[in-house]
Amino acid sequence: MMLIPTHHFRAIERKPEYLQPEKCIPPPHPGPTGTMWFIRDGCGIACAIVTWFLVLYAEFVVLFVMLIPSGDYVYSIINGIVFNLLAFLALASHCRAMLTDPGAVPKGNATKEFIESLQLKPGQVVYKCPKCCSIKPDRAHHCSVCKRCIRKMDHHCPWVNNCVGENNQKYFVLFTMYIALISLHALIMVGFHFLHCFEEDWTNILQAYGSDRKEGAEAQVSLHDTRQPLTVSPTECSSFSPPTTVILLILLCFEALLFLIFTSVMFGTQVHSICTDETGIEQLKKEERRWAKKTKWMNMKAVFGHPFSLGWASPFATPDQGKADPYQYVV
Repeated sequence: MMLIPTHHFRAIERKPEYLQPEKCIPPPHPGPTGTMWFIRDGCGIACAIVTWFLVLYAEFVVLFVMLIPSGDYVYSIINGIVFNLLAFLALASHCRAMLTDPGAVPKGNATKEFIESLQLKPGQVVYKCPKCCSIKPDRAHHCSVCKRCIRKMDHHCPWVNNCVGENNQKYFVLFTMYIALISLHALIMVGFHFLHCFEEDWTNILQAYGSDRKEGAEAQVSLHDTRQPLTVSPTECSSFSPPTTVILLILLCFEALLFLIFTSVMFGTQVHSICTDETGIEQLKKEERRWAKKTKWMNMKAVFGHPFSLGWASPFATPDQGKADPYQYVV
């Protein structure tokens, strides 16, 4: 199948008959300002639920298998606070990335009245999306899942059940960063648990079994004699049985390692995309650069806010775009 260059579609969109404004009717009852953004996609909702389940599973194993049974209270408190804080920020970033409008273009604005309001001059053209019947500003692309054109759309992520675009890219970057951090933290704690706890636990069990067998061989016990059940040293590091503990920790290791690799790669690609001011779709389509080139630091501030502050790391701080360049409908 022959691939058609992107500029060919742009050439088609420039034709006056392609706009057909008389066929575009704006929504009769636009939603009120501040309405929560949520994509009703079955796959995306399922992925979002799985994401929360995996984070909560890691929370359960870290707290109830490794930290609470530990005799080192300082170690448990410090690691518990750090892990819970990172997990909270990760889930908060996930919610903000999922429930924030990524930069949707008003649907159905390709009307005759709107086109006339642009006051086009001879030689100027506008682009229309035939799927959502909207006039697309520069660097906007249509998402088939969200069924909207999204400004600076990078990609649609099912794990956050939303597009990653102009308004929520910061939250998506924070989500990948915090998931990578809690995955790394969990792996480190599992390593310490195996090194400092399992050797003692299994040694105590073997000694208990050996002593029990030795006593049974050397002494004759009456049928009416009561035997105490086998106990393990109270210094054991888990309230679960050793086999159950091993299974829980192995599953946590697999989950943490998988998500550490995945989110680290996503975090790196997102930061690179921000620094180069080129979205994933623009890189994939190799679109011609029609926007002004800025420094990497300016591009970072355009996404995380002006000026640099601790709010960059907070999913609760809405980035101040500062003097961001407005998107142009006219080319």
